[in-house]
Amino acid sequence: MFNGLSSAQLAASHPVSGGTYAYGYRYLNPAFGFTAGWLFLLAKSASAATAALGFGGYAMSMLGVSAVEARVALGAALVVLLTLLVAGGIQRSSRINGVIVSATLFALTLFILWSLPAVFAEGRAPFVSLFTGQVIDADLLHATALMFVAYTGYGRIATLGEEVVNPDRTIPRAVIVTLLITMALYVSVTIAGISVLGADGLAAATNEAAAPLEVAARTLGGPLLGGVVAIGALTAMAGVLLNLILGLSRVLLAMARNGDMPTWFAVVDKNGSPTRAVYGIGVLVAALVLLGSVKLTWSFSAFTVLGYYAITNLAALRLSPKARHYPRIIAILGFLSCLSLAFWIEREIWLPALGVVGGGLAWHLTARLLRSRG
Repeated sequence: MFNGLSSAQLAASHPVSGGTYAYGYRYLNPAFGFTAGWLFLLAKSASAATAALGFGGYAMSMLGVSAVEARVALGAALVVLLTLLVAGGIQRSSRINGVIVSATLFALTLFILWSLPAVFAEGRAPFVSLFTGQVIDADLLHATALMFVAYTGYGRIATLGEEVVNPDRTIPRAVIVTLLITMALYVSVTIAGISVLGADGLAAATNEAAAPLEVAARTLGGPLLGGVVAIGALTAMAGVLLNLILGLSRVLLAMARNGDMPTWFAVVDKNGSPTRAVYGIGVLVAALVLLGSVKLTWSFSAFTVLGYYAITNLAALRLSPKARHYPRIIAILGFLSCLSLAFWIEREIWLPALGVVGGGLAWHLTARLLRSRG
């Protein structure tokens, strides 16, 4: 919530494409601005690859196919398809996204309602172990850092700032409503899934089938409910990927306009779409999908996105009193929470990630030096 509110007031006061990349330049300095943009490209490209692999996992589970190669191939094919769709313009993408979101919400709502008898029958029993012994430990903090990624969809609203009507009013409301609805859905689905399978059963379904909700739904309501939930999971993964390609391409566009990425990506077509930037993002995401590891892409995304939102909160602290929608303490708590969670990610992930960020900064400084001499 802290990060969402900081993003909302920044987007309302400075409604341009690019999100925290633009805010870093405006309210901090070029180094922070570039780092934010670079972190966003890294984090969300990894998230997009995770969504594509998740789509492949659910689809192959429906077909009874366990081969990793088939999952990767289908995920890469989805990236190509949605890249072409986004290149056609934001209006077409928004219509398709509306259909995707509707199908996803229907499937999740049906799963939640169908599970209510199990939820009431099991009561607190499946959750008792959570409150015994040490409540906050390393595993919980690690999981929290990983799951933070799933709550950052509001960032796409900020990155599309210059395409929003009446941004000062619309963006803060959209961010808050999005976050609250998402939170309610996640908590409800979690309670339903654990009530049906138990925590260990849900974990086993994730490891064995890469489709935990489908397994829970089939256990609860047989093939019919399992099929509906599987389709909902497919549309959910597709929706995440579609929105990520939209947001990523706008950040790449903003960075190219500013000379922080090749200016070849700075072209906008007659339909208002940054087609070259969209294709560039599509190639990057497809390459990450070919790695085939959800654990790698998700963990890398978690660390880099926490760094990105730390910069978001720093920028929000620099807003003038007139432009500020919320108290400064919101941004302070957001900054501290990001830093306190980021390094609970595995060292094998955050050490290389810091190296990649450092390499990006070296490129940024070199490019600025060459431009100043040219």
